[in-house]
Amino acid sequence: MDNLNSYSEEAVKMLMSYGPKLILAILTLFIGLWVIKLIVRFVSQAMEKSETDVSLRSFLSSLISIFLKILLFITVISMIGVQMTSFVAILGAAGLAVGLALQGSLANFAGGVLILFFKPFKVGDYIDAQGFSGTVREIQILHTILKTPDNKTITMPNGSLSNSTVTNFTTEETRRVDFVFGIGYSDDIAKAKDIIHNLIDADERILKDPEPAVVISELGDSSVNITTRVWTKTSDYWAVRFDLIEKVKLQFDANGISIPFPQRDIHVYNHSK
Repeated sequence: MDNLNSYSEEAVKMLMSYGPKLILAILTLFIGLWVIKLIVRFVSQAMEKSETDVSLRSFLSSLISIFLKILLFITVISMIGVQMTSFVAILGAAGLAVGLALQGSLANFAGGVLILFFKPFKVGDYIDAQGFSGTVREIQILHTILKTPDNKTITMPNGSLSNSTVTNFTTEETRRVDFVFGIGYSDDIAKAKDIIHNLIDADERILKDPEPAVVISELGDSSVNITTRVWTKTSDYWAVRFDLIEKVKLQFDANGISIPFPQRDIHVYNHSK
């Protein structure tokens, strides 16, 4: 019975000693998380007003949020009464173990920093990397988010992305569009080239400088190949490509110019016995 009373007294003492600290720590945790959310929102809005690079906004916002939450966690732990010297030692050992376990994540973090520093691409660019193509939506601390033309979301680790070949299709304001049109050997080459030139001249999206090129590039097995190269704004690339292919086909048909396609003749022999 005496032992039970002793335990009860100890429990009351601990409750009286740590209860207010625990309640205060919990309140600090919830209020701190709310304040951090406000701070991150304020920083994001400030960067938006100062026209900070969109790629940098999400990265810095995430970094600030994580840093402030770590400080809040340390503050809450110290309020409960945990000795900071011991806690820092434990945190250091845990940090080493976690660091070894999360080497890939650390590499992704470093990759994100390299991407933001050297800027091989930014938010809004259309890129091809690691076998995937899409528009960059976000550059986060560990990952880059792509949106494909058919509305799929691709999450790519920054570590491998920063160490691989990246093709950026939208870095430059203009792009060259290449075509190869094949005509028959019996068709009028000059007429075919004039048709293509007229279509190019009629399309205002095609730039005059650099000058478009319409040249005979190859005498193929079944066709005379006309290579056509034009320059346009990057935003007009696909529209120009699709339109010119269709218009050339229609004009060739209207003017009696053939577009050869592979054919195979099959001869059947009937050998009577």
